[in-house]
Amino acid sequence: MTSITSTPVNTAAGSTSSTTGTSVTGAVDTTMIASNFTTFLQLLTTQLKNQDPLSPLDTNQFTQQLVQFAQVEQQMKQNDQLSTLVSLDKTAQSTTALAYVGSTVVVDGSTAALTNGSATWHLNVTKPSTASVTITDSTGQTAYTGTFAVNPGNQGFTWDGRGKDGKLWPDGNYKMTATAVDANAQTVGISTEVQATVDSVDLTQTPPLLSINGQNYTMDKIKRIVRPGLTTTTQN
Repeated sequence: MTSITSTPVNTAAGSTSSTTGTSVTGAVDTTMIASNFTTFLQLLTTQLKNQDPLSPLDTNQFTQQLVQFAQVEQQMKQNDQLSTLVSLDKTAQSTTALAYVGSTVVVDGSTAALTNGSATWHLNVTKPSTASVTITDSTGQTAYTGTFAVNPGNQGFTWDGRGKDGKLWPDGNYKMTATAVDANAQTVGISTEVQATVDSVDLTQTPPLLSINGQNYTMDKIKRIVRPGLTTTTQN
């Protein structure tokens, strides 16, 4: 994977209350089923004890009631098993999310952190193109613009924190906007990715949210995990 830098060139990213509400609803449903189960058993027992000897309970009706009894019991067991599976799934998600903390990952996004004079994005195009990039700060002020040749596939773009006028911008989050055209000046689709460290995980959300450059992402948004210490070649 090649990488380009921003050196001037002479060219033209559910809440706790909802989760609690769901848990309460599930508990109420289980209680209602248990109550219905107990009531049904009491009614059936009373009916058997008080049936008329001269006109005993019809066998078909008795069988149907036993079937209903079994269905209620089965439903209760299924609900308990589903609750256990949901709980295990949430635990697995939390464990997996915690493992990401401190890892360097790549996600679709346009906001990267400038730290110690370096901010990195990844550009992706389908064919050789000329890309025009604009980098703005958190207030929307333009910090840098530039035009570069890009090749098909992923390639890194590293900004040194300096504008075209040589001004050094302070550390913080910066957003990149990129467009691309081919040799015939036809528009080419271009996407931006952000490589950064997972700062923290919010386990109060379902699914858990990973904090990356001040933005929240679910685990399915992670495209790649970068091995620690991996460096890329720069193209001046």
